[in-house]
Amino acid sequence: MSKSSYYYVEQSRLKDDKYQSSRALLKETFIKNYECYGYRRLYTALKNAGHKLSEKVIRRLMKKEGIKIVKRKKKRFSSYLGELSPAVPNIVNRDFSASAPNEKWLTDISEFACSKEKLYLSIIRDCFNDEIVSYKIGDKPTATLANDTLTEAIKKLKRTDSRPIIHSDRGCHYRWPGWISLTNDNKLIRSMSKKGCSPDNAACEGFFGRMKTECFYNHSIEELSLDELKTYLSNYIQWYNNDRIKNTLGGLSPVQYRLRFG
Repeated sequence: MSKSSYYYVEQSRLKDDKYQSSRALLKETFIKNYECYGYRRLYTALKNAGHKLSEKVIRRLMKKEGIKIVKRKKKRFSSYLGELSPAVPNIVNRDFSASAPNEKWLTDISEFACSKEKLYLSIIRDCFNDEIVSYKIGDKPTATLANDTLTEAIKKLKRTDSRPIIHSDRGCHYRWPGWISLTNDNKLIRSMSKKGCSPDNAACEGFFGRMKTECFYNHSIEELSLDELKTYLSNYIQWYNNDRIKNTLGGLSPVQYRLRFG
């Protein structure tokens, strides 16, 4: 090694780390957001907070600090019990876009296992801005769980003339008389996926996959009680609706996007 190269390396070691505060802020932002932000959303989050770092710098700092998203897949919960009532057409037909709030809703139920216990989360998701319009958490995947979720969402239509399409898979909850009566009484338009065709409700199932990756798998929640797990899941949904950056929404959260453009 030449003398000039040696001294250049030595002087570089003695220089102050100009990204020292940025490293700490990057870690804090990553942890605060369920350790689920990649470099693009970290870039947006820091930019929104008034800190300018390029995506290239953020990727380099993430690598040096060992910041990475860990992904894990689990077997999905299925509620199909056969053709309990006549199926309705698939009106949505995998078009998960919407031009206004309460135009298209998607619904589904997913299982969350904690230690030896299980919880079931039922949601209704708006295609306009990916917002979770309503949700319920229960100990069992009952028809009441699905019906209560829909009832809660319908309450939010009272101040509007909207009568959305409500799309579901062919699970038993959406084939029983209670669900059918709720949709008919409130003039909602039912739509159903084809049998055993999960891509027909991909946007809703995708939310559950994202949620489990971001806040459930690889997080130390095994020792949580059922009540604590319910609170934990509720907190995530509130964060998702109000704070979680979505690059597809221009760096806004679902609620921020609805308030600005809805």
